[in-house]
Amino acid sequence: MTSTNKKSVLVIGGGAVGAIAALNLDLGGLAVVTLVLRSNYEAVNKSGYDFESCDHGTVNAWKPSVVRNTIPNITRESLPPYDYVLLATKNIPDIPPTVVDLIAPALPKNNTHTTLVLLQNGLNIEKPFLTSHPDTPVLSGVSLIGSAEISPGQIIHDEPDKLFIGAFPHPSIPSTTLSALAQNFVAIYSAAHKTQCTHSPNVLHDRWKKLVYNACLNPICALTGLDTGRIRLADGALEALVKPAMREIVEAAKVCAGVELEQGIVQWTIDMDPLESYLKPSMQQDLEKGNFIEFENLLGEPLREGRRAGVSMPTLEVLYGLARAVQWRSKEARGVVGVPRRQ
Repeated sequence: MTSTNKKSVLVIGGGAVGAIAALNLDLGGLAVVTLVLRSNYEAVNKSGYDFESCDHGTVNAWKPSVVRNTIPNITRESLPPYDYVLLATKNIPDIPPTVVDLIAPALPKNNTHTTLVLLQNGLNIEKPFLTSHPDTPVLSGVSLIGSAEISPGQIIHDEPDKLFIGAFPHPSIPSTTLSALAQNFVAIYSAAHKTQCTHSPNVLHDRWKKLVYNACLNPICALTGLDTGRIRLADGALEALVKPAMREIVEAAKVCAGVELEQGIVQWTIDMDPLESYLKPSMQQDLEKGNFIEFENLLGEPLREGRRAGVSMPTLEVLYGLARAVQWRSKEARGVVGVPRRQ
């Protein structure tokens, strides 16, 4: 297949998840990949990525077609619109810029050509785009993957890439059109036969299911400083914190969205990571690095949905309050907020 038949894909965010996504798209041969990086740009632009991957083996000095440290401004740079824009950054709406502002140069508000793929966690992440870009199809990417960037451009990928792609419902685009776009992206992503990428029409189910982990274990591990193995060993932590929080998410999914999660989902989620792997979820890693934490869409949105529906969520209420306080502490450390000083 010649490059003129390939789809142009802009990947924004080249951390542990975005780098694997870009690699899959590039190796499949059906996409020309432009990758936008931030903190690891210098290292990747100079030497490429080095991967130790359970799916791809050892891959050294890999780069996609184009590596950039700025979002392409397709109007000023006279670039054609991308076929797909894949957003693989953390989604932290309480810290500017918002994701809508971030992608604005590459995705005009009147776009009708580009399909947006949100390879991000959490609930209601599509809603800002449905308002800001009313003619843009938006796809959901729910990733189950174990990967980490141990230093700039150095990726350890030790749990297989399982990606579920579906279309968020859209008020003005037919569901058949959205489904076709999702299936086309699955074909492009899967073309290298190195990953498990599946078309999953039930987007809400996928997202609520992952929230059993991300709204519960993720913040609990971050706030306690205990990884997913140690939180299971700690006195009373499972029964007092983890299981109650997970049961609240399961109930909210049912009441708020009509999503019946699988029986046994709580224990299955707890056991998902082998105890001896002592895995640190992403929020814990970010907190230890001094980064802002991604808690609003993971914890705040399901809690707000539950409140509106009258679901009792006392454990998540406390976790959310603690997460907001921890985020404020990071904002003060970064100079985003200030405190009154004694005169």
